[in-house]
Amino acid sequence: MLFKKSITQLVSEAHESGEHTLKRTLSSTGLVALGVGAIIGAGLFSLTGMAAADNAGPAVMLSFIIAAVGCAFAGLCYAEFASMIPVAGSAYTYSYATMGELVAWIIGWDLVLEYALASATVAVSWSQYFGELLKIFGMSIPDEFLHGPWEGGYVNIPAIIIVCLLSLLLIRGTKESSTVNNLLVILKVSVVLIFIGLGWSFINPANHTPFIPANEGEELLKSGKIGWGEFFKDGYFGNFGISGVFRAAGVLFFAFVGFDAVSTAAQEAKNPKKGMPVGIIGSLVICTILYVLFSYVMTGLANYTEFKGDAKPVATAFAKTGYHFLNTALIITIISGYTSVILVMLLGQSRVFYSMSKDGLLPALFSHLGKNQTPWKTNVIFMIFVSLFAGFVPVSDLGHMVSIGTLFAFTLVCIGILVLRKTAPDIERPFRTPLVPLIPILGVIVCVTMMASLPIQSWERLGIWLGIGMIIYFIYGKKHSKIRKQHEQGLKN
Repeated sequence: MLFKKSITQLVSEAHESGEHTLKRTLSSTGLVALGVGAIIGAGLFSLTGMAAADNAGPAVMLSFIIAAVGCAFAGLCYAEFASMIPVAGSAYTYSYATMGELVAWIIGWDLVLEYALASATVAVSWSQYFGELLKIFGMSIPDEFLHGPWEGGYVNIPAIIIVCLLSLLLIRGTKESSTVNNLLVILKVSVVLIFIGLGWSFINPANHTPFIPANEGEELLKSGKIGWGEFFKDGYFGNFGISGVFRAAGVLFFAFVGFDAVSTAAQEAKNPKKGMPVGIIGSLVICTILYVLFSYVMTGLANYTEFKGDAKPVATAFAKTGYHFLNTALIITIISGYTSVILVMLLGQSRVFYSMSKDGLLPALFSHLGKNQTPWKTNVIFMIFVSLFAGFVPVSDLGHMVSIGTLFAFTLVCIGILVLRKTAPDIERPFRTPLVPLIPILGVIVCVTMMASLPIQSWERLGIWLGIGMIIYFIYGKKHSKIRKQHEQGLKN
């Protein structure tokens, strides 16, 4: 369980070539676009309104900044790992090199939670906006085929179709997928900028007052009328006030899920030593700026209370501008945003399973490459798995589940940098995380704080998911581990 992959072995794998390795086709610009494509989507267009209405009010801007700071600390750690170990697998591979096989398995299984369920969640949202777009053009899909059986329908057909189409695109090749993603990124960033630009002059300052809505429990806590136990037990925590800003940050962390997906494509980057830090940090900076400006305009156009229970808060806010003729463009942009998120999430998932399979922890079919040098069997399996979730299972609560899984992964990556600086101080690092150990420690603190701010149900679901993963590891992964077999063989010789 404590068996580790050596850094030398990982670097050697990164330089392998041939028909059994992933094809290097992504430039630095392509990697930045990959990150932006994964990040801007469901979080910006759906969760912003929910977090403002339920937790933070106009201070949702601060929540975005807090979430971004946690991402920045983790992102700097990711950048060092990705430039030093440019191999597919992201946090899974990094954990294997620093904390051993068992931790690597846990983080790899955790990434399944992040990528696969995020894909399903976003596909359901994509379906709802697609239905709205059809109505604009005088067409419609019966509600029974826009919702799963637990939501009053039969099956969410559009959600299944988009997952299948994007999976087939990934099977065709990473270069083709990247080209489509770049076009989608250009489209949605353009309209996000238009929303900010046009909406700015319609902002009503009264909507930003109070900036942080009062939390009754925080006032009672300050006056000594209740204790910390009552504050948490009685449901005061997270309902506006300072605690609401942090609860919203945990919720909105879902909006940043994706920048780490850049690191899963390290083995397909043309120049990973340069491109990975640029792709990870560049996409994070661009999206943070857009998020803060977007949330400022959104909460300025409409009072945060208007977003309560609103499935399309962006459209509600934009209606205040009077530019109704742009509603169609707005919906198209949201759909394109969701499309690129699903695309990159499915890409990241297949690359994590590819790496785990190469190490023997999963069956060999997950690392089998087709004629286009893509793990097509993995793509097909997850096409079925994700589309079933998207088509039949209610996924409205999975945003929290994805957030806690991602925060857990980020925490382990930050710890990994601390471990590797001690165990392998002299290895070449094209990019070095600054201010070590301060940055990794702050990354752990911020990520754990945001995890603690999430509902208890998120922790329960994470525990169940990891429990299932541990069963699979001890039944299959441990027995078939290549590193373990090499170690046992060495002892025999």
